[in-house]
Amino acid sequence: MKKLLATLALGLSLGFGVFGAASVATAQTAPAAVTAPAAEAKPADAAPAPTAPAAAAPAAAEAAPAPVPNKADTGWMMLSTILVILMVIPGLALFYGGLVRSKNMLSVLMQVVVTFSLITVLWFVYGYSLAFTEGNAFIGGFDRLFMKGIWDNVAGTFANAATFSKGVYIPEISFAAFQATFAGITCALIVGAFAERIKFSAVLAFMVLWFTFSYLPVAHMVWFWMGPDAYASAEVVDEMTSKAGLLWQWGALDFAGGTVVHINAAVAGLVGAFMVGKRVGYGRESMAPHSLTLTMVGASLLWVGWFGFNAGSALEANGFAALAFINTLIATAGAVLAWCVGEALMRGKASMLGAASGAVAGLVAITPAAGNVGLGGALIIGFIGGFACLWGVNGLKKLLGADDSLDVFGVHGVGGIVGALLTGVFNSPSLGGPSAVGDWVTVAMVTPDAYSIAAQVWIQAKAVMLTIVWSGVVSVVAFKIVDLTIGLRVTEEEEREGLDISSHGESAYHG
Repeated sequence: MKKLLATLALGLSLGFGVFGAASVATAQTAPAAVTAPAAEAKPADAAPAPTAPAAAAPAAAEAAPAPVPNKADTGWMMLSTILVILMVIPGLALFYGGLVRSKNMLSVLMQVVVTFSLITVLWFVYGYSLAFTEGNAFIGGFDRLFMKGIWDNVAGTFANAATFSKGVYIPEISFAAFQATFAGITCALIVGAFAERIKFSAVLAFMVLWFTFSYLPVAHMVWFWMGPDAYASAEVVDEMTSKAGLLWQWGALDFAGGTVVHINAAVAGLVGAFMVGKRVGYGRESMAPHSLTLTMVGASLLWVGWFGFNAGSALEANGFAALAFINTLIATAGAVLAWCVGEALMRGKASMLGAASGAVAGLVAITPAAGNVGLGGALIIGFIGGFACLWGVNGLKKLLGADDSLDVFGVHGVGGIVGALLTGVFNSPSLGGPSAVGDWVTVAMVTPDAYSIAAQVWIQAKAVMLTIVWSGVVSVVAFKIVDLTIGLRVTEEEEREGLDISSHGESAYHG
């Protein structure tokens, strides 16, 4: 335990030291400029610019009262946050728990629940600030360290966060809470890749390092921008864009986390599967899931919670939230059917495990595209994602040779890559997409003749490649540090006994 505490302290100090040197910690003069995910969505039903926008001259800003957050949007964001928590606890925990052997059930539940709790705490200490305040193209600053500045003592109000409509705001605390759940589920996803043989302390130490040096920079690069009100005129567009994250500047589209969440976590999981090593008896002993019933329950909760994950990323209760909502439904259903058809062709029958896995594959694939494609595009993405992830957990897994216990890379990696690339295709207005690469000064969409599918797909591919390399390098270094200080694996005797007893002193089942 002393080693664990020392490693956690090391991770925190490294995070503050390195990013403090790398960041340009500029104080935000307008809290409404705090950014959000799904930045690529240009709401067609955006409210008209107010007569006294947040970016007005200082004298006018002092005279005008603080803008009042939209109550409906605020309520929708709190509900969406609850739905994402439902995805993790109990959704992901039960989905993963049912897939492992009974002797490791509680260990997986513990890793998911405690990882989510750890990251939630770190998010409000320094994570939110480094991800969503102005710094440089790679990382934010410390303006919101320990969430300072959220309450304005002078005005007696909470700070506002921008949405995607000019003049429309939500309380910044609601946005921060929503994003905390994204960070938590991303780290929790990783544990499925090395389940059943890793030390509990090693999991937590790795998560501190990876969250600090991989999740936060990627989230900042993809989702940080200055908010729509900052784009007050054509003359300031280049200046405002230069303050955004690197991938935002490139024009990469990621509505709810294809790169930030799924590819980022999947690469970390794959690296962990290689570095932790294969389970004892892998390939020789039966390692079948102990409860497909629980796995189905978990998959169902994931599907329900994912509506908050995707539709909530619109940050407003508007048409784009509705588009993301129905696309999440359509794509997931299509992926379930695709996986079942693929299994029937390969093995002669479809399985419940396959249907549950297909649902998760569809949810992953539609995530970056949820508010960026039309209904037809969503259905195609779901079908392709289902077939691609089926190959990912069978053919690709054999090619890689890693013991990715619960197929984190096969589903989240492959599905995330497929979804990210196809977003560039089906965002095109000629294919029914909203063409969410527009002019933030006028909130105008790109016309069909101006949208280039090839150009956008290339931008998407660059974003995917950068995420893979960034997460891969950070993961290798983080796992190595943990291995040298704590050690990654339990002993063979402890692994054979099961991590429930050897690591936690309790058992999921009795009698």
